[in-house]
Amino acid sequence: MEAVFFVNQAVKFFLLYMVQYGCGFLAVKKGVKVNYTRKINHFVLFFIPIYLDRFFAHPETFGLFIISSLFSISTLLIYIEPVRKRVFFINRMFASFDRPEDRPHTLLWLSTQIAGGFLVIVPMIMLYAHHGLQHLIMIPILINGIGDGLAEPVGVRFGRHKYRVYALFSKRLYHRTLEGSACVFLTSLVVIAFYHDAFTLQQWILALIAVPVCMTLAEALSPHTWDTPFLFLTGYLVVFAVSLV
Repeated sequence: MEAVFFVNQAVKFFLLYMVQYGCGFLAVKKGVKVNYTRKINHFVLFFIPIYLDRFFAHPETFGLFIISSLFSISTLLIYIEPVRKRVFFINRMFASFDRPEDRPHTLLWLSTQIAGGFLVIVPMIMLYAHHGLQHLIMIPILINGIGDGLAEPVGVRFGRHKYRVYALFSKRLYHRTLEGSACVFLTSLVVIAFYHDAFTLQQWILALIAVPVCMTLAEALSPHTWDTPFLFLTGYLVVFAVSLV
């Protein structure tokens, strides 16, 4: 069964790289905003594993999750400048998420955000497993995957009410929009509503109030490009607190 896991991982990265290359082509040759192409990558990375796990089913052990996490982080090494400048295919993939306003920190912010996300989610999975709350683990992941995925393109296209945040290792200010942040709020409501059977009535009402507000604030106040670790940490802590009520 472990062999199936490695096939699963290989297919996942192959599909992701093909999509990244296509998005890089759209950004470079067709003038599509990177704000859009990077979120296509975001959704592909979020949804592909869900479908691949149906075709290449394998035991969902904690050890394999750690291996998958290490794969995800280590594969970012192909995007370092000495490599991507020599390999056209990789450079075109990099263009799919290299926002001009993020340069020269694009890869630094991306890699540290992914690493930070895993540093949060690994202990939280252990905490939830210890307390028998495995059925709630997907809540912050869904809110981050869907809500945060929609926030940027919605903000770019429809955002009219802007506010500013700082980025890591930089004093430059970046804009977010209330319209984009509203995507996190609405997604949180839908996800919690979908999970109503996982809570008591009192817990569910509390979750409907607390989770959307806290997740929206976490997204709004987190550093530019570094919202994933903050969304994960906030989501897991709030849902855990609600489960104790």
